[in-house]
Formats: sequence, structure tokens, C-alpha cells
Amino acid sequence: MTTTTRHVAWTGWDDDPDRLEAATVRLHENRLDALGTSRATGHVTAWALTTGPGWVTERLEISSRGVGWSRHLALSRSPDGAWQADVQASGRAPADLAPPGIADPGELDGAVDCDIALCPVTNTMPILRLGLLGDDAPPRETPFVMAWVDVPSLQVLRSDQLYTAGSPLDPATGRCAVTYTSATRDFTADLTVDDDGIVVDYPQLARRI
Repeated sequence: MTTTTRHVAWTGWDDDPDRLEAATVRLHENRLDALGTSRATGHVTAWALTTGPGWVTERLEISSRGVGWSRHLALSRSPDGAWQADVQASGRAPADLAPPGIADPGELDGAVDCDIALCPVTNTMPILRLGLLGDDAPPRETPFVMAWVDVPSLQVLRSDQLYTAGSPLDPATGRCAVTYTSATRDFTADLTVDDDGIVVDYPQLARRI
């Protein structure tokens, strides 16, 4: 079994061109672990992610910090599919931030992935699970249920997302396209990913440095 370590970084697209995302991703045979940071206007974020076999989320720890406040979320998924969250908060966060933690545990039934807002790394798990880098990826019409983590509030919400194969992997560039659809936000984008399933360009969100 081989392990590949990737160091990747992205800048924001239309939403915040000054935002900077960076991550170290360790890809194993059928799982990954990763560390990342995000610097945006008004806050910074740091996170650590571990998945089990099949790229199914086991644990995410994420912290957000702004001037005069900080929050920490430890989000875990048990083998039977139950999600749990431990939260900590200090200082006086902006009044418009939602409370941290799982908004409605029942809405996460069936979720196997976490999804960090604005973070391209968490797109990798469903892309690899579905085999979307190959030429014979089976079609999928049922969206995945994601435990979506809002940033910087660290509130966890349900998000229904569909991933389907776009253009096949180009041997010359080592890149292919994957079509991403958020049923929750009524949004569709063609993601460019590399041969490890890591996002290169995510329209309106991030582009690789």
C-alpha cells in the first residue's frame, strides 16, 4: 500500500479573492487524512480531518478565530452512522453568526462525509468513492447527504450534493472534470480535478495556486 502526500493551496474566486486556503493531504489506498488552514477577511480557520475506509469521515476538528472571539468544533461519526459534536466558544462573536454545533442531528441521517464551507479538500472523498477519475464511473442519480460545516460559525447543517463524471482524465494534463450539484443551494459547477481527485479549479469558489 502506497501513501501519497500532497501540499496544495488555493486562492478565493469571486466570493473573496483575498482568501487563501492551504492543505496537506495524505492519500492512502482507500482513505485520507488532511490538515488545512484558511485565511479570509475577518477570520482564520484551522482544521484536521481523518477518514476511515471508503473515504468515510471519522473525525473533523476545526477552529475559527476572529478579533476578540474563537470557536472550536470536534465533529465525529461513529461506525453506526451517528454524528456527534463537541463545541467550545469564547469571546464575543459577531451577532450574525449562528451557534456552533449540529443544528438538527436527525437531518444528518445517511451522511458519510463532512463538507467544510469554502474548502476544496472535502470534495475529494465523494469523487474518489465514486471512481469519477476513471472512464467507466457508474452513473449516480441520488445525492449524497453531507454534514456541511459553515465557516466561520461552525454550525453543522445537512447538504444534499450530487457528483457525476464530466470529461475523462486527460493523460497529458493529469486532469479531468467532475460535475458538482448542490440540491440544497440549487447550484451546479464543473470542477477541474487532478489525478488524485483534488480540486484544481472550483468556479466561483477557489482556484489552485
